[in-house]
Amino acid sequence: MTSPDYHEVLSPNLYYDSHFNMEAAKIMPGEYYATTRDMLVVTVLGSCVSACLRDKTSGIGGMNHFMLPHSDNDPQNPISVSARYGTYAMEMLINHLIKLGAKRNNFEAKVFGGGNVLRGFTVANVGARNADFVLDFLHTEKIKIVAEDLLDIYPRKVYYFPKTGRALIKKLKGVHNNTIVEREKDYESRLGYAKMEGDVELF
Repeated sequence: MTSPDYHEVLSPNLYYDSHFNMEAAKIMPGEYYATTRDMLVVTVLGSCVSACLRDKTSGIGGMNHFMLPHSDNDPQNPISVSARYGTYAMEMLINHLIKLGAKRNNFEAKVFGGGNVLRGFTVANVGARNADFVLDFLHTEKIKIVAEDLLDIYPRKVYYFPKTGRALIKKLKGVHNNTIVEREKDYESRLGYAKMEGDVELF
């Protein structure tokens, strides 16, 4: 029998979802999760984006949750560092899915988030930048996007079932979203000081 550690990447918050009657993983900004099992992956998105990827043949799949940090380090190419972070977040998920046995040519994607909810950010349209990045990355990598729900002004709660590819989106129109905003602001500020590990090849 394979060790459970083989199936779980980054080990986020695991819990039992009584509504869907299955094990679930909740991922926070900067996290990702990949699994071979029939379970649920959940996140709440403001201006961040999530790519839900799966091997449509084997059902091995997962989700990430990330945003592009702003960068003023390179005046000639101000998005270069940001794109590097985004590429890193995507490749981390892709590489772990492949380690679990997924085949890259079987990948399909669903993408969510990029809402205009962080009005206090120093960079305008941060949600749109995140949404544009994830679409461009998947097109460049020739990974088919089978569903998307991007932009708008509301946070979203995303429920993703990698085994079947089913995704449920709940727009959080009636909730006080300060917690989501503060969580993403904290994540964005940490990105400014974070040092990525490993090499990322840009395309």
